[in-house]
Amino acid sequence: MRVFVTGATGFIGSAVVKELLNAGHQVLGLARSEQGAEALIAAGAEVQRGSLDDLDSLKKGATASDAVIHLAFIHDFSDYAGNCAKDRMAIEAIGDALAGTDRPFIITGGTLLLPSGQLASEDTPPDLNRPNAIRGVAEQVALSFVPKGVRVSIIRLPPTNHGEGDHGFIAELARVAKSTGVSAYPGDGLNRWAATHRLDTAKLYLLALEKGTAGSIFHAVAEEGIPIKEIAEAIGKKLGIPTASKTAEHFGWLAIAIGIDNPIESVKTREQLGWTPVHASLISDIEAGVYTK
Repeated sequence: MRVFVTGATGFIGSAVVKELLNAGHQVLGLARSEQGAEALIAAGAEVQRGSLDDLDSLKKGATASDAVIHLAFIHDFSDYAGNCAKDRMAIEAIGDALAGTDRPFIITGGTLLLPSGQLASEDTPPDLNRPNAIRGVAEQVALSFVPKGVRVSIIRLPPTNHGEGDHGFIAELARVAKSTGVSAYPGDGLNRWAATHRLDTAKLYLLALEKGTAGSIFHAVAEEGIPIKEIAEAIGKKLGIPTASKTAEHFGWLAIAIGIDNPIESVKTREQLGWTPVHASLISDIEAGVYTK
């Protein structure tokens, strides 16, 4: 298949592009910069110039392809609501382009949008009443295209997709630890985060593309829930600094997520797609120095 990938040059997207190419698919990657275009060409992909703001470029890429994987999202929390709106408009533009084709359209969601404090499954809907959960509306927008003849499926990513090159939540937790001299956790630190190595996540996108059915929701979760205190202790041990409980203010922008209890299961995902994570665990990556260089 020729697959149009948004977010193709990102941390997860670049791994997805490689996974697709290794499986024999062609890739058309969205690039908004010359640097991004060069990276895609070097990887063996074709380039679609554009951005999430350029809906015509999204429609053009979707129309020219046999399937679409939508990974791009603007991670600017100063205008989170605005960026969620842009994401929904991008999904609508791509969905309109694919209407009536029965082509696969995989969109990306997040497990942090699910209800906190319970083991959530693929059948658990987003809790749209929670702060910052507005992105969950994108799932509803995407699924509305199923009766319009689009093979929509959703992959929910956990708070951390870890591995070399990660600049997300765990990288920020380690950065704060290095800058303050203490590896911290909120409260008692018993709240949990699900986690997956990005290469296992990339494999899941390939399986969802090849085996996913319309309306399916998948969880890219290898580890159901690691206590934040355990993560902080691993970082502290690697850095040789103490571990302690701190208030939300200590974590800077990470405060928006650091206290959420987000245990997630992926039983249905594994059964339906035959997905078996094989790469390093989060703690193993921390112990290997991935986040403390």
